[in-house]
Amino acid sequence: MDYGPAPESTKEANAWLEQHGRRFGLFIDNAWTEPGETFASFNPADGSELAQVTQGTSADVDRAVEAARRAQPGWVAMGGHGRAKILYALARLLQKHSRLFAVVETLDNGKTIRETRDADIPLAARHFYHHAGWAQLQSEEFADYRAVGVVGQIVPWNFPLLMLAWKVAPALAAGNTIVFKPAEFTSLTALLFAEICQQAGVPAGVVNVVTGDGSVGEAIVNHAGIDKLAFTGSTEVGRIIRKATAGSGKKLSLELGGKSPFIVFADADLDAAVEGLVDSIWFNQGQVCCAGSRLLVQESVYDRFIAKVKARMQNLRVGSPLDKSNDVGALVDPVQQQRIHGLVESARAEGCEVWQPACEIPATGSWFPPTLITGASTTATVAQAEIFGPVLVAMSFRTPGEAVQLANNTVYGLATCVWTESISLALDMAPQIKAGVVWINTANQFDAACGFGGYKESGFGREGGKEGMYEYLTPLAEDARPPAPNAADKGKVKPATDGNPFAIDRTAKLYIGGKQARPDSGYSRAIAGANGAFLADVGEGNRKDIRNAVEAAHKASGWAKTTAHNRAQVLYYIAENLAARADEFAARIAAQTGAKNAEREVQASIERLFYWAAWADKYDGLAHQPPMHGITVALNEPVGVIGVICPNENPLLGFISLVAPALALGNRVIAVPSQTAPLSATDLYQVLDTSDLPGGALNIVTGSADELARTLATHFDVDAIWRHDGSAEGCAEVERLSAESLKRTWTGGGRGRDWFSAQQACGRAVLQHASQVKNVWIPYGV
Repeated sequence: MDYGPAPESTKEANAWLEQHGRRFGLFIDNAWTEPGETFASFNPADGSELAQVTQGTSADVDRAVEAARRAQPGWVAMGGHGRAKILYALARLLQKHSRLFAVVETLDNGKTIRETRDADIPLAARHFYHHAGWAQLQSEEFADYRAVGVVGQIVPWNFPLLMLAWKVAPALAAGNTIVFKPAEFTSLTALLFAEICQQAGVPAGVVNVVTGDGSVGEAIVNHAGIDKLAFTGSTEVGRIIRKATAGSGKKLSLELGGKSPFIVFADADLDAAVEGLVDSIWFNQGQVCCAGSRLLVQESVYDRFIAKVKARMQNLRVGSPLDKSNDVGALVDPVQQQRIHGLVESARAEGCEVWQPACEIPATGSWFPPTLITGASTTATVAQAEIFGPVLVAMSFRTPGEAVQLANNTVYGLATCVWTESISLALDMAPQIKAGVVWINTANQFDAACGFGGYKESGFGREGGKEGMYEYLTPLAEDARPPAPNAADKGKVKPATDGNPFAIDRTAKLYIGGKQARPDSGYSRAIAGANGAFLADVGEGNRKDIRNAVEAAHKASGWAKTTAHNRAQVLYYIAENLAARADEFAARIAAQTGAKNAEREVQASIERLFYWAAWADKYDGLAHQPPMHGITVALNEPVGVIGVICPNENPLLGFISLVAPALALGNRVIAVPSQTAPLSATDLYQVLDTSDLPGGALNIVTGSADELARTLATHFDVDAIWRHDGSAEGCAEVERLSAESLKRTWTGGGRGRDWFSAQQACGRAVLQHASQVKNVWIPYGV
């Protein structure tokens, strides 16, 4: 028995296209422009032209940004309830026109109608319903935040409408206005969505849709009127955007590529795992950033599992995306087909075995058969590169430890699937894998209540959940930050009055791996007091010192596994030992800065240590209840190794305010203290030695803030860098240089911060910079 044809009607979709004469303008300020210069949007299943879409220009982007800027105050003034009603209306209209959206998406993208009808459109509506709730609750749940302003959003072609919903819904809920750019290949459902915005009563200028190629995206990225950018796409373009926005002050979230492992243990339900694998790699023809494209199978069941996979591949139906009985549709464009073909042929040339089932491929359109590659080394191109197609690369492992090593052997960190009947093993694996999402005994589960986003070169920021709302909000305290303080010009350092050649050397060393260390350069720099008099020499750290500090930090990885209670105890000990030497530290602050009330800064530092110690075991995750038989646990994990450039003002309090929260959450820190007043940090060495802080958890390197920041920003084993010394140029440079490894940044720009203010230096906003959210999906009864 075989499946008969079950074609979906395109009558309504074609009628909608004909209604517009198959030519579309731009949607700006609640009005449609006349089509200008256009390009064709094709049906990838047969190559036929669907419509002509306008190629936007930089002038169009200017008009869209201006409209969004005009509309933003009124959109905020509408209040949470007013915005919630409109988001609710959008959700209802998506449901009302769900079949039309599904068919248009399938025609434009090539994915099967089953996927658009049963997954993409319902989940898009779910996001608007969910975020209508956040809009309603905004004044209560986000009382200390405001909307960012005008948001630029750029999405890819693999989930055109769903990516729109992921980005537009939270942005609108928070009170932002939007300039939205759909992918050049797949613009039609975004234009259909613009129509329902008019029906739902979205005010003019709140949502603007500008179609076109990469030049439109570039205009949005570089526009001075954009306050926040949200981008989903390739890692290469993500790097370009990070560099382009460096120093601009634009808030940025990037959801980029992936090379996700699909791990199968010997005790797994192998048949269920095969079905999960089908959903993971052949869903949407493998054109999914979190596709389980690396199959890792425990050695004892490898041959049996591969046999099952091949048998299942034989039954995959490849054909017209509009046929409801087909499993695999068309690739989005011939360019994508050619790229996938090239990667598969490179695997064949490297000696890998390439296996494909016998299936009839349509003669026209962009197609590629489901493909299994075995025999690839861990360094093979197909084992490392994001193929973005229906291609699976399989290899084996022996132990859970080896599975973790293979899973993490990638520059990406977006998602992972773990299949095992042992819940203990699954939950042991989940925190060890460097990925933003872990699915246990399931695959490709998504929900608006659960955050989605990656680690490493898969980007930063989250979409969905409460953490996704924060991406579109700014703490009110940021508006109250003072200008960057002027660095005190102490003039030339006056020589020490003691000319005794046998006087005690007062050169402060570096602090690396829990020990004082001489700088590699062999040089030191003189530190002057507020009156210009010589106080002491400090070591002149360089690249090798940063290298040593990074190595020490990685050796101290046990700090992240230490219980939160123990981390809190260590911070309390540091505060206790600092208090015992409060007068000494106050005198040092006064000597360096001329502060009249240095005792206040020491006391504030002690209190700040207590504050972050208190948070160490209280910054808990969340347990979500998505519409599945199970739960999703959102874990707040440490970022990893953080480089911190500390402020020049308040040299002790500024240092403590940045280092302590990072340590509290299990990060290891390489701190560059105040360049002009570093002695408050170097005096801490003995405090740290007597406070049970493990060696390598905190490393202190003195020297030039600019030079050391460059080294930290370009070091691929540093996971994040913070810079708060008031240097606008330095902060821009850190953001630009960090793009190569796509590390997270938190910079103060050319503004200062009141380090005594709890609003500006404390709270969840700081904790969010010191952590990253991992969502672990745990089904019941499977």
